[in-house]
Amino acid sequence: MNNASVISRLSSQLLRSPARVSILGFALLIAVGTALLMLPASSVESPMGLVDSLFMSTSASCVTGLSVMDIGRQLTLFGQLVILLLIQVGGLGILTISTLLLMMMKGRPTLSGQAIIKDTFTYGEGKQTVTSVLRAIFVTAFSIEAAGALCLYLRTAPAAGWEQAAYPALFHAVSAFCNAGFSLYADSFVGFREDWIVNGVLSLLIIIGGIGFVVIADVKNRFLGRKTTLKRLSLHSRLALSASAFLILFGTLAILFMEWNNALSPLSFPGRLLAALFQSISARTAGFNTLDMGIMANETLFMLCILMFIGACPGSCGGGVKTTTVAGLAVLGISRLRGFNRPQVFRRTLTESSISKATSVVIISAAAITLAVMILMMSELGGLSHTQTRGRFLELFFEAISAFGTVGLSTGITGTLSPFGRITIVLLMFIGRLGPMVIGLAVSRERINRFQFAEENIMIG
Repeated sequence: MNNASVISRLSSQLLRSPARVSILGFALLIAVGTALLMLPASSVESPMGLVDSLFMSTSASCVTGLSVMDIGRQLTLFGQLVILLLIQVGGLGILTISTLLLMMMKGRPTLSGQAIIKDTFTYGEGKQTVTSVLRAIFVTAFSIEAAGALCLYLRTAPAAGWEQAAYPALFHAVSAFCNAGFSLYADSFVGFREDWIVNGVLSLLIIIGGIGFVVIADVKNRFLGRKTTLKRLSLHSRLALSASAFLILFGTLAILFMEWNNALSPLSFPGRLLAALFQSISARTAGFNTLDMGIMANETLFMLCILMFIGACPGSCGGGVKTTTVAGLAVLGISRLRGFNRPQVFRRTLTESSISKATSVVIISAAAITLAVMILMMSELGGLSHTQTRGRFLELFFEAISAFGTVGLSTGITGTLSPFGRITIVLLMFIGRLGPMVIGLAVSRERINRFQFAEENIMIG
């Protein structure tokens, strides 16, 4: 057997597994980004080391936003463009991969699941091909980013200058839509915390980039389609949109209540409302901040950890275990409390397969975060006494959740992490970016047991 046939067989086996393609694709993107960021042309002063370059490349490729440096001052224009390119490729990569996986899986779910996919990717007379779906994703993404960049440019240009405002507007529009959270400003958007236009544009970009192309296509098909009669949104879209709205409202009210006399105290009443709303929207996966995270109360940081763990919607640029995952488990709990043996919502019954997938994703994700936090505590707090480490636990836990959820929010300890701690965060960002999707794909492959053991109950609760 010659080398060409061996390579052909290995390639065919590799391409049969979308999970392997996703993992290797992102690993290659991170490797290329690491090499480019290590070049002297990327840094203002001395070139970045391997660990820092790997950290920044992973954070940009996985659209996380955690940073060990001020990219606006420590990176050259070339280095910033490398970060921007990694954000764009990483964001569109996960958007297209997750969307195509949904299309590829349309023959595996139940009939109701097939109907959702069929309705979402059917326009007019026939089904969309992979090429047309990819074209629609790219056109939609670039159009939204361009509109957002134009709005930011028109708002900031009078003060910053018409030439100087163009590049930051484009950078932040791409970063917001891809839910990356990277900012050219050292304090993120604290300087714009009472600017309703800037906050509004960024919030819309974050929300649209976080609900996923599946929901965008479904909404477009239902309300902007050629047919005169409006059809009902699919269960996935309704659950994703309602869960997102609830989480935004819950986070806003919680931040207002817990930070009214703390981080929000310097602001006016309208400014407090705006800052709480923006931070609630950004916390789930975007990573921008208009409030100082380092002075926030412990209860607020813990609440933000919950939002970061949940994350955005499936098929989007955002991370986390996804809104529909947690919503499905919440529906299960509420239905059981009401006495129903099957979870029901919006006059539909969720399948047992969906609930089992949601349970698997949450359990495995929680286990990964727990292991990472324990490793960080040993690597970062090993030389400190027990009394000195008490207050650092929440900071490390917040950092780990932010990395896994590809959020990018930090209490300010990212730059102080040891090389081993930074590698741990790198692995957590990579797992958090692809983990839930790969886990969901893996548990979708149902295998029929050749034989089944006798059932027996165990005591619960």
